[in-house]
Amino acid sequence: MTEAFAERHVVITGGDGALGTAVVAAFVAAGATCHLPIFGAESGSATERVHTTGNIDLTDESAVETYYAGLPPLFASVHLAGGFKFKPITETTLAELQQQWELNLVTAFLCCREAVKAMRVSGGGRIVNVASRPVVVPVANISAYTIAKAGVAALTQSLAAEVRKDGILVNAVLPSTIDSAANRKSMPDADFDRWPKPAELAATILWLASPENTLTSGALVPVYGNA
Repeated sequence: MTEAFAERHVVITGGDGALGTAVVAAFVAAGATCHLPIFGAESGSATERVHTTGNIDLTDESAVETYYAGLPPLFASVHLAGGFKFKPITETTLAELQQQWELNLVTAFLCCREAVKAMRVSGGGRIVNVASRPVVVPVANISAYTIAKAGVAALTQSLAAEVRKDGILVNAVLPSTIDSAANRKSMPDADFDRWPKPAELAATILWLASPENTLTSGALVPVYGNA
């Protein structure tokens, strides 16, 4: 897929995280120019092919509208931003549920909406969301997180049906626990070899977002292997 994204512009939310770093690297290797809205201050890691914009709150409707409106013609938008909460339901507050909803579903919804506006102008494109394995394989003690990610999955399928006529393909990946330094630290006794690697997930996301994908839309793609 070398240079498949030459002269194409791609938004990647959560691009400064463990998965995001791998996804950005995969898109840059394929020739893309990547645009990263960053929640905190800009890191200074921007290059000719990676443009970061700091202090973007993806739960803020007007901030997301303004960010997408200022981009060059857009081919793909990849939504990795989100959050996780491990808690039994009896200990989960309404505020924590609402936080998961905002971090996972609201960010995906707003970015999908603005990406669709941009892609209708540019003649089509690709959207990739990140849901989660617990949406289809239940896991205990993460009800708030699962509810929010189920919303992302439903958004993906509904939007795919809505925008197919516009030449926009919309899909989601469903990873399990990702092999990252933070996850290894929080679960030191886990079998890390069973966890999907960021580079492996990035390869699937890259293909779903690529011009080589001409048919697949509305899919919830399992990317958890033996996990």
